[in-house]
Amino acid sequence: MKKPAVISASLLLVLAAEASAAELHPLFHDHAVLQCETRVPVWGAARDGEKITVSFAGQTVTAVGENGAWNAWLQPMKADATSRTLTVRGDNTLEISDILVGEVWIASGQSNMERQLGLRAGQKPITNWEQEVAAANYPQIRQFYVTQTKSLTPQTTVKGSWTVCSPLTAGDFSAVGYFFARDLFVSKKVPVGIIHSSWGGTPAEAWTSEAALQKLPDFAAPLADVKQLVSDPDLARRRGQAKQTEWFEKVDPGSKPGAAWSAAAVDEGDWKSMTLPTYLESAGYPDFDGVFWLRRTIELPENWDGGDAELHLGAVDDMDTTWVNGAQVGMTNDWDKPRVYQVKGSLLKHGENSIAIRVLDASGGGGAYGGNDAMRLVFKAGGKTESLPLSGEWRCKPGCTIKESGWPPSDFSDNPSTPTVLYNGMIAPLLPYAMRGVIWYQGEANAGREKQYRTLFPAMIADWRRAWGRGDFPFLFVQIAPYSGMTPEIREAQLLSWQATKNTAMAVTLDCGDANDIHPANKPPVGARLALAARALAYHEKIEYSGPVYDSMKSEGAGVVLHFNHLGGGLVAKDGELKGFTIAGADKVIHPAKAEIRGDTIIVSAAKVSSPVAVRYAWANAPEGNLFNRAELPASPFRSDTD
Repeated sequence: MKKPAVISASLLLVLAAEASAAELHPLFHDHAVLQCETRVPVWGAARDGEKITVSFAGQTVTAVGENGAWNAWLQPMKADATSRTLTVRGDNTLEISDILVGEVWIASGQSNMERQLGLRAGQKPITNWEQEVAAANYPQIRQFYVTQTKSLTPQTTVKGSWTVCSPLTAGDFSAVGYFFARDLFVSKKVPVGIIHSSWGGTPAEAWTSEAALQKLPDFAAPLADVKQLVSDPDLARRRGQAKQTEWFEKVDPGSKPGAAWSAAAVDEGDWKSMTLPTYLESAGYPDFDGVFWLRRTIELPENWDGGDAELHLGAVDDMDTTWVNGAQVGMTNDWDKPRVYQVKGSLLKHGENSIAIRVLDASGGGGAYGGNDAMRLVFKAGGKTESLPLSGEWRCKPGCTIKESGWPPSDFSDNPSTPTVLYNGMIAPLLPYAMRGVIWYQGEANAGREKQYRTLFPAMIADWRRAWGRGDFPFLFVQIAPYSGMTPEIREAQLLSWQATKNTAMAVTLDCGDANDIHPANKPPVGARLALAARALAYHEKIEYSGPVYDSMKSEGAGVVLHFNHLGGGLVAKDGELKGFTIAGADKVIHPAKAEIRGDTIIVSAAKVSSPVAVRYAWANAPEGNLFNRAELPASPFRSDTD
């Protein structure tokens, strides 16, 4: 293993350039879990020359403040559930209590990692969530929640705190993180700490450092835009928004100058009805990604006092631009942020007023789905605050699909999808906290750029490993579950990344998906499979942690013989005959195929294909497949004709 990363004093300078007394980094907080069996860095801020003494579990180590910072290293410790106090003495004395020593894992990614065990507005309940929360009496499991933070430059500190798992708190834990930690705790019987750092709807490049992205040609232009944001934010913001406006006007009929659907009055004769709040894909547009319009006419009463109003639209997935009576009142690019826009009284009138929302849905459910804030217009009337409900019937019309228009240009101003900003704001500040490895659930936001993801994702993994300086620590990730709006190529990119990157594992979720929901509710098996992978890769248990993985193909008469790795005791067709296989000849026409297990191989054939050259399995957006191994783990979708 490589020597752990040395903490940069120049970076830590940001912690407290004017520190007058010793301070601890926020990760060192009551109820923290420290990593066992490795040197443990402890750090914070201090005045220059201040002598620091750190005492914990019989160890005493020292440091001296330099450039506003200090850092010290505890020697490796065995896992221990004994609650202890960590003491820091300098010009002042700091104590943090109930500190355990055990296994620490980073849990990161986008919304399927972010999703908490408890209820979340606009999403289905996690399977058996009430029973799971009620039984979550695991005081040796703790979670540090990293407050969502964007930054154009690397940061050194975070907001957050450690929470002890109990029936009162487990509902706020990452669901996947909780199930992983619970299974790991049951197996290892040592404390488990999860550092939860995730942000829904964000791509891998947002979680990757500038140094790593500089090596990928695709990101030269985006990085130039980011640098401009740093040097001249106002100019960069104007240019980014101008690019998007130009794109909308070019591809979307509703954004055409002179005929915009945002106008105060629009002929809605060919518009349909939609009841809001809801996801587009739950309201008759199951595979829609693109520009979509929503309109509603409201009526302000005669006793409205003429003052300003506040428009609440709830959350909109992914981006909205909103107009009232033809005047733009707001724009937000954040799929789960409640929209609250101020509307000048001069834009409103007694009687009828129009609201128009242009939604840009890049992937997933899309639309004005509500979230935690009710749709309403708040205004003063007769000296009282009134609230006009906006849920209910709206008019709607598709503008264009991304398949037709191509991907929109990015406006990186205040956008969590901007390259580097989540690495800077939510990963860099964690360095070099001692940990065992990473669990990761992401990829949905990179759909449509699958070939790029084949290199981007491994580059991101390498980037984190370099930054932590802890060698090739285990990096365990979840393959995207079946969903009508998610192509098989993104799962393939994840499969190829796994096969190309050492000490990684991929938890297949072919049996845990929901064709109509990008946020499948069945999270317990996801955490369980990640825990299996951790036990195998991080703790070197001799157990199977993966379902069957396609290895090779050999022609045999009019059929083909498929060979697999990760047999897990043998191949199994779960619940009947094998399904999900297709086959093609030299003409590349895909046909349904008959598949049969023969020992440790599978024989695939089709009457219409006499000389097969390619086989695919579960190759669809929301596929059905039932190939497992005897370890009860599903096979990954694959194609033998990978391009």
